[in-house]
Amino acid sequence: MLESIAVVLIILWILGLVSSYTLGGFVHILLVVAVVLILLRVIRGRSL
Repeated sequence: MLESIAVVLIILWILGLVSSYTLGGFVHILLVVAVVLILLRVIRGRSL
């Protein structure tokens, strides 16, 4: 589930960069959230 959310957020971020349409810092917040979710997934995967 975390992987799918992270992928969606990354795709939205890339679309925001490509279309040059940004809502202030919203696109960058999406990127940070996606990276954090990916890191959590990696950490949890290794600890199990």
